Amino acid sequence: MKKWWLFAGLVLMTVSLSACQDVRMFFKGFEQSFKGLEMTVRTYDEESQVIDQIDGKSVMIERDKKFDTTNGESTDKGDVIKVTIGGNELHHVGSSMIIAEKGLENVFDAYTKKVDVTEMDRSIPILNSMLNEMKNSFTGKNKVILIRSQNGTPLATYAGDSVSTYKTDVPKSTGILIDGKYLFVYRCDYTIYDRALLN
Repeated sequence: MKKWWLFAGLVLMTVSLSACQDVRMFFKGFEQSFKGLEMTVRTYDEESQVIDQIDGKSVMIERDKKFDTTNGESTDKGDVIKVTIGGNELHHVGSSMIIAEKGLENVFDAYTKKVDVTEMDRSIPILNSMLNEMKNSFTGKNKVILIRSQNGTPLATYAGDSVSTYKTDVPKSTGILIDGKYLFVYRCDYTIYDRALLN
């Protein structure tokens, strides 16, 4: 009888953790390191024109550590990205870059208008902030991500029902989990809205 309860407890824990965004992000990183992700790599100029685009089935993104500098005990992380695509690699620094996992749809045209939001709902900001952090870690939120070049020209727009943001090892970049798919944003301006603000 004890084995049955132990098994039931493990199943319940596994199911509850599988709904956790942080666990999904951990496994996405593991998959990226050992299998690679099917992704599209795009770099942009200041006017949001695509400079180049590469599609790959086994893509891994990392900071190229040979460009780090060490000053005594501290290390300054370099800005150079190394993207492994199959057996080949590319190095990138400087211009805006978006790397999107296959299955993510750029809904730029649906949100090309400038956003004007008025929110008059009264609330307790500290509690809302704590609740939003918990949702980021466990369930994600229904959000729209507007991405711009470094001079503010619109580049891309993504939306999802379960969106969470994560830091990466690469300076000036953000990892975003959108409905289980990974989006990597480097040297871009962006704003992430709760979709309810745009309705």
